[in-house]
Amino acid sequence: MWRLPGVSFKQLAKDFKSEVKDDNVTNGAAALAYYLMLALFPALIFLLSLLPFLPIANLDQAVMNLLRQGLPGEAASLLDDTVREVVGQRRGGLLSFGLIGTLWAASSGIYAVMQQLNITYDVKEGRSFFKVRGIALGLTIGFGFLVAAAFSLIVVGGMLQGWLASSLGWSGPLQAAFAALRWVIIFALLLLAFAVVYYFGPDVEQSFKLITPGSVIGVVLLALAALGFRFYVSSFGNYSATYGSLGAVIILLLWLYIVGLVLLLGSEVNALVEHYEPGGKQKGEKREPRGGPPENRGPPPPRRGPPPEGPRPQAH
Repeated sequence: MWRLPGVSFKQLAKDFKSEVKDDNVTNGAAALAYYLMLALFPALIFLLSLLPFLPIANLDQAVMNLLRQGLPGEAASLLDDTVREVVGQRRGGLLSFGLIGTLWAASSGIYAVMQQLNITYDVKEGRSFFKVRGIALGLTIGFGFLVAAAFSLIVVGGMLQGWLASSLGWSGPLQAAFAALRWVIIFALLLLAFAVVYYFGPDVEQSFKLITPGSVIGVVLLALAALGFRFYVSSFGNYSATYGSLGAVIILLLWLYIVGLVLLLGSEVNALVEHYEPGGKQKGEKREPRGGPPENRGPPPPRRGPPPEGPRPQAH
């Protein structure tokens, strides 16, 4: 699927480590955690303002159950009061404000992601301010919808499976097949969320691909990080006892840092693979070389190096 002729895994790993260091990925993830934290509550207020208009019983509890699937327990509890206050009653004024100001503030997190992706590809932003903010706004809606749909399937899918099994008398194999299909759809939704951000985020020309090395690695790392972080917080990280009410804030910031780190590591993988592909863009290039996509071009020209050593001609 990804043609990397003459490149060993050892060389890829070495260059990946070098790129992560040169692009200050850990510092970028810390900056993303800050901006995502600022964007989280406006995004929640906007989304939750829509929910009271839906005829769903015990809506606040359902939303909290959904948040607990994607966040550590103490981090989710930090959002509990906000969820119950916003979901508890209809607020048309809050909804109209969310369409203008709240959603704009929520897009600042994705806007920061786009800036970091440009650093990954070593390019400067050349799009206009309004175009970039418009893309960030669209990505905020699209990325948020896909991630919310994935986590909703985690919660609702299990209940739906139980209801179908009891109503239709499903046997064990049918339940297992339904569960497998549910997780395939969840993986595909998260894969699409990563792919959309990696495609529209950086100011580079590229073809849209649902399955890229970075998106696959990103989704897998995110799942492993979620499991590992939840286990750590529940078993060893008693932040509430040490920091009191600030413990939930610290846990949420740590989780957002992990999310930002996974996003940036996936983009580094994509950029590195593209640099090694025959005819692919090199560092700092925004457009593919003339001749179309790599499959329509010949092999890349040999890299220039120092002239070969040899006897110098004698002066006459």
